This record gives sequence, structure tokens and C-alpha cells, in this order.
Amino acid sequence: MNALALDYSVVSYQDFLDRFKNSLSSLFQKENIDKLSLSRGLPPNIWKEILNLKPLSVAIPKEFGGRGVKVKECLGILSAASYESLPLSLTFGINIALFLEPLAKYGNDLIKGDIFKHFLDYGAMGGLMITEPEYGSDALNMRTQNELKDQTYHIKGTKHWQGLTGLANYWLITSRNANAEGNLARDVDFFIADTHQPEQNIEVKEYYDNAGLYMIPYGLNKIDIKVPEKNKLIPESTGLKLMLDLLHRSRLQFPGMGMGFLKRMMNEAMTQCKERIVGASNLFTLDQVQYQLAKLQSFFALSSAMCAKSTLISGIDKDVSASGIHANSMKAFVTDMMQEASQILVQVSGAKGYRISHIGGRGIMDSRPFQIFEGSNEMLYTQISEGILKDMKKKKTENLADYLAINDLTKDAATLYQKELNFNISGPLSQRKMIDLGKIISRIVTVNDLIELNNAGFDQELTDNSVEIIRQEIVTLIASMNHHKNINAICDIDQTKSDWMNFF
Repeated sequence: MNALALDYSVVSYQDFLDRFKNSLSSLFQKENIDKLSLSRGLPPNIWKEILNLKPLSVAIPKEFGGRGVKVKECLGILSAASYESLPLSLTFGINIALFLEPLAKYGNDLIKGDIFKHFLDYGAMGGLMITEPEYGSDALNMRTQNELKDQTYHIKGTKHWQGLTGLANYWLITSRNANAEGNLARDVDFFIADTHQPEQNIEVKEYYDNAGLYMIPYGLNKIDIKVPEKNKLIPESTGLKLMLDLLHRSRLQFPGMGMGFLKRMMNEAMTQCKERIVGASNLFTLDQVQYQLAKLQSFFALSSAMCAKSTLISGIDKDVSASGIHANSMKAFVTDMMQEASQILVQVSGAKGYRISHIGGRGIMDSRPFQIFEGSNEMLYTQISEGILKDMKKKKTENLADYLAINDLTKDAATLYQKELNFNISGPLSQRKMIDLGKIISRIVTVNDLIELNNAGFDQELTDNSVEIIRQEIVTLIASMNHHKNINAICDIDQTKSDWMNFF
């Protein structure tokens, strides 16, 4: 069936999703996704076939011809894509969470129609530019600046590590307003650049040799553009709050990208362990393998819970600027699960897994940057702890179990782990302990979401196994917190006393 023959905006979502899944699977079988994954980018004809399926219509409002920006539909597309190709899912994730949803919520009505039309009819793509070479996660100190003259904003600066560098047709660019003295405002402004316009085209200074995610170009971008006033996003209050709302919504929708990938890792590992004969039986009968497979199944269950919760809380009609603990928990934990899942698949696959053409070997490199971009997981776990400790102080309680039992994000799960969590936190914690605590909180938050999904009818065995696997992880993390010593790196190692050859 011709992709354009289907009225994608009115067909039932299940039919739309099934058609997308089947078409994508057939396309990648025909074109050999393992071979495609060895080269940079995707051939234009394959991009065209994929975009003809209108996957990004799920993130476009109905009044502009899309399917209505429903979180469930967006996550379904991300999951279906990541089952086949994690880089493809990230490409959609960039377009959906970092461009189309912000445009739908904050864009000027004068420009929405034309941009959405380009996405629907011409296969356009869009991305977000925040990160700068000198500042990384320190976005509030960005140096890219804007200045308004004669109803036109002149934007100058340098950005890097933007997914879809040189490929996106539209960019959402962050900058700070420069006053007459050249000082930069504290607030952040967002502008849309349309690369079809000569004055809005962005120069790519360098393409990076990213170690994974070969399908997605990254690089260094020089910005010296002029855009009309109507291209500025319209915040509901401040630009900083807009940025938090945008980033938290993106992190809350990370589980969509994780869901399909984790399901694929689980399915591949199950097949391998049932078919691989070692001695008189298969791998599936080995005790350690059983534990590893149970972990993969728990990852599947926990990411399912995240997706279900995200569907309820992360729509563009919601303000998620204050949802940092939930958003950071989802992003950090699901990406940790993705990396561990790919490591498990490679381990049970043996030597054949250690190849870029194998989905497990490729998955290790493709999932690794997910733990780094949009806030490194160590930073996010630290922020989770900071938020929790601040609220514990406000509520005048030092006992973690008591506090989590009254927090809406954790109260149902806290009862399951009351014994493990029954300890006091007093005084400041070292950063390494803050990271461990953040990991614990993120797991409790996710189990809380899983209980909610289980109450709606989700599989009881998967739920029970997941609860116990998380219990083991919590016990390990608490032990880590309790046994951290003040071990620091040695500034200068004495080479004469550290070369073992000198002692024989």
C-alpha cells in the first residue's frame, strides 16, 4: 500500500502503529539494518520511505493536520522505532520532544502552519541547540546571544553536539539577550531558525566522529543568523521555566525510546539462551543466566510502568517545569537499564555479540550516550537527592522510610521496602553518596509507577519479580552508601615507587 494513500490523521492509532511497525521491519530486512548501521547516516531513499509513513504526525496538532500530540501515540512510535533501531528512535525523539512539542505549545501561531506542513508533506526534521563547547551542562552560562533590531533578532554564537547537525531543516536555538552594554540577560530565549531561508542557515564547522549512533550526524555549528520576531517562542512566564518544562518533558518521554530497545534486548536474549546448547542442555537452564534474563524482564516491566505514567503526566497541556525528581528518575534509570541490557545480551551471545553488526554489540555503543546527554546521569541522580533532602528538611524528618511513605511519588512503593529504607540521613552527604541516594530514590519512584500499572491489570509475575530485583539493588546501594570511605585520587604518583619492575 502506498504510504501516501492512507489518511494518517484519522486512521485508528492501532492501525497506524501496526502499519508503521510492519513497514519499518520489512524495510530494514530488505535494506539490511545491520549493514546500514556500519556506515554514517542513512541513504536519502530510506529516509524518504520512513518519513512517508508519517511517524512525526503523532506530534503535530490536529488543527494542522496531525494526529494530536498525544503522549501515548508519541511513545508508541518511539518504542516501535527503537525495537528496530535505537538511532532511528532517537532521531524521532529529537524531533518530537525537542522541536515539535515545544513548537506546538510555545510557538507563534503565525509560523506554526507552514512548519507543520513541511514536516507532514515534505519530510522535514527539526532539532534543538543548547549545548556549547565551553559550558556543556552549564546551560545557564551560555554565551550565544541575541539582539533585537528593526523587528529582527540577530543571533550569534557557537553550539555543538546537536543531533541531526547539517540534516535538520529547522532548529530551536537557545540564546541570551544582549543589552546596550553587551551584558547578557539571566533569562534564556528560544528562537526557531528555518534553514530554507538564506539569513537563517547555520554553518557546520565540523562533523564529529561519534562512536555510536552512526545514523545521526553530530558536529560543531556556527550561528550568525537573523530571524523575524515571530520566530521567538512565547514563554508562559520566563524562558528558564520554558526550558525546564521542555527538558523535563523530554526526560519524561525517554522511556518511549527505552521501551522498544529493552524489549528487543530481552527477546534476543531469550531466543539465544533457548537455542544455544552447552553440553547436554541449553543456556536457559543455567542459574546465572536465569537471573540475567529475569533482570531483562524486569527492565521491560519497569520501562512499561514509566511509559504508562508518562502518558498521564507529560502532555503539552501539563506544566512539568517543577517535575524534576520524576523526570530525572525516568531518564537516568531507563538509560542505565538500556546500557545494562545491551551488556547482558552481548554476554549471553558470546563472541558473536561483540560485533557492531550484532544488535547487542551495537546496542552497547548506541545506548551509552543516553547516560550522558540531556544531563549526565550522575548529575541527575545528584539533583534527585538534593530535591529529596531539601523536602525532608522542610518536613522536619530525617528518616528516609518515613519521608518516602508520605511523598506522592513514592508512598506506595515505600511500604514494600520499609525495612531496607529505615535509616536516618543527617548532615550533608558527599557527592558519591548523593549519587547512590539518587539511584535509590529513582528505583522507588519507578516501582511506585509499576504498582500503579499493576493495579490497572499489568502482569503480576513480572511485577513481583521486578519488586524483588529492585530490592536487591537497593540493598547494594545502601551498603555502598554506608561503606564509602574518603578515598581520593593521588595527585602525583611517584613513578619510582609504582613501577613493579623496580622491586624484582
